[in-house]
Amino acid sequence: MKMNRLIGILTLLLQKEKVTATQLAERFEVSKRTILRDIDDLSIAGIPIITLPGYHGGIQIADGFKIDKTYFNTTDLQAIFTGLQSLNSISSHNQYDQIIDKFLPEKNRLVESNHLLIDLASHYKDSLSSKIKLLEEAIESTLSITFTYYSRQGEATITCDPYLIIYQWSNWYVLCYNHPSQQFELLKLNRIWNLSLLDDVFTLQDIPHELLETSSYFPSNYEVTILFDPSVKWRIVEEYGLDYFTTQPNGKLLFKFPFTNKDYLFSWILGFGNLAELLEPQELRNELKNILLKTLPLYNEGDK
Repeated sequence: MKMNRLIGILTLLLQKEKVTATQLAERFEVSKRTILRDIDDLSIAGIPIITLPGYHGGIQIADGFKIDKTYFNTTDLQAIFTGLQSLNSISSHNQYDQIIDKFLPEKNRLVESNHLLIDLASHYKDSLSSKIKLLEEAIESTLSITFTYYSRQGEATITCDPYLIIYQWSNWYVLCYNHPSQQFELLKLNRIWNLSLLDDVFTLQDIPHELLETSSYFPSNYEVTILFDPSVKWRIVEEYGLDYFTTQPNGKLLFKFPFTNKDYLFSWILGFGNLAELLEPQELRNELKNILLKTLPLYNEGDK
């Protein structure tokens, strides 16, 4: 959304001698404050924008400036095209096609010569697209949000200030400042429902530098050792590659890997049935054993 608006603002400025921030705000249906931030972003990007004060003032681009598309070679254009296409995969209205059509007239040729396709969508694309659209609007207008969040602790209504939308490890997250806890939290989008914007404008805070390192949200808490039947070797290779297991004399696969989430670890192991055995650490082995013992009566009762 923001990229599309920046391109639109730049296009208008190239076509007109002068335009006011109010006119741009009305044209793109955002606040004047958002437009002024966009103008700052364009200036930082190297666009020579001049702001003239007073009754006859406005915003314009310095005389003689033009975008020289010969600056981009085919590889550059393919990278731009791939990035825009990946964003288009989560857009409900294919809004990034407009940018592609404006700046990449060689689109058909790029499609033929490009060897990389990135699809960021999921089986719940429609709800994902609407969530991302609302979050973008909230972030750009610095508006607080509220939603129902589903987690292991149950359901909760959360009010927070959104800062970043993050795609990490095949999942979408929002980094927000949680009002009750008064700290930044990373929340998974597919656990967020009933999302809505509030009228409350929040004051931006500096995000602690360590929180911008996504690895801080995915610490390696569980160093595990698992023994796999050789018949599932294909799946181990598919999900983790060749570097994390060794073949034992009896043909079984000894797998070692640092996991970040215990719930995911257990569900992953159980998905292999009797073809996987958790060896270490012992406390996790005992915990998984208790889960299996509690599950077995459900099936025994069903067979009566």
